[in-house]
Amino acid sequence: MAEFDVDLFVIGGGSGGVRAARIAASHGARVMIAEEYRMGGTCVIRGCVPKKLFVIGSHVRQELADAKGFGWSIPNATFDWPTLIANKDKEIARLEAAYTANVEKSGARIVKTRAVLEDAHTVRLLDGKTIRAKYILIAAGGAPNHGAVIPGIEHVISSNEAFHLEKLPRRIVIQGGGYIALEFACIFANFGSDVTVIYRGDNILRGFDDDVRAHVRGEMEKEGITILTGCTVTSVNRHGDDFTTHLSNGSSIASDKVMFAIGRHPNVANLGLENAGVAINPVNGGIAVDHFSKTSVDNIYAIGDVTHRLNLTPVAIREGHAFADTVFGGRSVQVDHRDTPTAVFCQPEVGTVGLTETEARVQFSHVDVYKTSFRPIKATLSGRDTRVLMKLVVDGASDRVLGCHIVGDGAAEIIQAVAIAVKMKATKAAFDATLALHPTAAEELVTMRTPTARHVRQAAE
Repeated sequence: MAEFDVDLFVIGGGSGGVRAARIAASHGARVMIAEEYRMGGTCVIRGCVPKKLFVIGSHVRQELADAKGFGWSIPNATFDWPTLIANKDKEIARLEAAYTANVEKSGARIVKTRAVLEDAHTVRLLDGKTIRAKYILIAAGGAPNHGAVIPGIEHVISSNEAFHLEKLPRRIVIQGGGYIALEFACIFANFGSDVTVIYRGDNILRGFDDDVRAHVRGEMEKEGITILTGCTVTSVNRHGDDFTTHLSNGSSIASDKVMFAIGRHPNVANLGLENAGVAINPVNGGIAVDHFSKTSVDNIYAIGDVTHRLNLTPVAIREGHAFADTVFGGRSVQVDHRDTPTAVFCQPEVGTVGLTETEARVQFSHVDVYKTSFRPIKATLSGRDTRVLMKLVVDGASDRVLGCHIVGDGAAEIIQAVAIAVKMKATKAAFDATLALHPTAAEELVTMRTPTARHVRQAAE
């Protein structure tokens, strides 16, 4: 009898777990992967993909409004929320089937059940069956976190429920100032909802460049979204189908829905981690791992949001691939999390890579900033009151481009290409030597010649 039933057991069928399972199987490993909900995980089922579909759908409203300036006379358009939900559900079902098929084609076996650790080499399935595995990979992802319990918290929805609302809310209060909160704020606003955003900090998008934060807030407010900072929700009262949200500043807001998007926590509870001796990172609450995604137990690894390192789908995928290559492919691969591009699909969207101006000034003694804000060509005829922001942060000593930050239509698409240059440590001179592609917004990145700010830190005497 073989000592192990499988070479690898993966807990979690999201993007990271699926990639790891497929690559490990391609290296000849016997792989089993357990998923208790739906294959595809947060990103595919109730995250990035359905959210982007909502973003695209909501943007149609602006396109219709802008069309008049280009000579189009469009009869009054109508929007049907249930149709969007139904079509979204069909696409998600198709993607889930594709994920399942790709895993099975790789030779890995899927078990649709919950799996928990019984010891360092054993997982127990919900039906009581146990599987012995040489290696275990935990890719259980994360979940919405509502924060401290407040009166009426049971009335609050998360992004999970937002994807399945029976009807579009006329009024919605959203607490949070990050990716999910702002993306849904813009989605609902563009579909016609009255939106109020509540955030405890002094400005939205904590951790992003300060110019980006200010620019996005201004653009959202011009579109009619109310943003209240420096306060929090203290309680929520229900009156039939209506809600009253009470704030820490003493005010209250009436709405049809209340949504919290204040962050996510790693799915580490009830996984049996203590049975196997898997340690938790005391700083972020995720599973503690090294640069190879190895936990405190030699044969157990963890990737993606469950580690709470950098909670982005492409990061989980890269970590899963690196794990499989390292453990089963015969070559050591570490994931470099530096200069990871990211986007916020609010409207206008944000694309960013590398250091913010504040971060650069802490790390480098001489920082040059190149920044421009301009009206996009489309707005000259549409009449829309909007501006694009583009910003480069440069090491004044080496001329290396340390960061790029964009707010405007297509920002995410642009930043993906720029991220290659930043990752390659391209210099500002290389940007300057690149011919502009006209007429585009992105040409501004290679035509900004004069620094708008120059920060030089004097050496200590």
